[in-house]
Amino acid sequence: MDLTKTYPRSVHDKWLGIVQLGRALDKAKAKASGNLGEYSYDCPMDKGVFEFLGIDAEEFFGVVKNASSDAEIEAYAKKFIDKKSPDEIDQWNREWVTSNDSSEFFLNLRNQVAPARTDVTNWADLLDLDEKRPVPKRETAAV
Repeated sequence: MDLTKTYPRSVHDKWLGIVQLGRALDKAKAKASGNLGEYSYDCPMDKGVFEFLGIDAEEFFGVVKNASSDAEIEAYAKKFIDKKSPDEIDQWNREWVTSNDSSEFFLNLRNQVAPARTDVTNWADLLDLDEKRPVPKRETAAV
């Protein structure tokens, strides 16, 4: 994975049924190959998914770096995912991609990326906009 030439997966994209996890995996692969670019592995959003699943970020990175196949990475992650109920996963996924942020940092970044998109109130959508992915307009803004 070369994040100097492309974007990681969207936060919204599920890997093994979990949002954000595929994005964290893409960044781990890019870090392992020295192509992380402007991205940060184990950023606060990665920390969130790792905390939810009980995964240690450095251990996950070691698995990614040393894996001979994607199946090895999947088997490692699945051990943690299998400890969660479908309801826990559904709730976490839903909340993760819809939680509003009204922090000054978020609002400043949104105003740089898409000043007219005051309907965008969460990180998942803001990152998609920043990475040139379509984000549907919301009826009303929460922020």
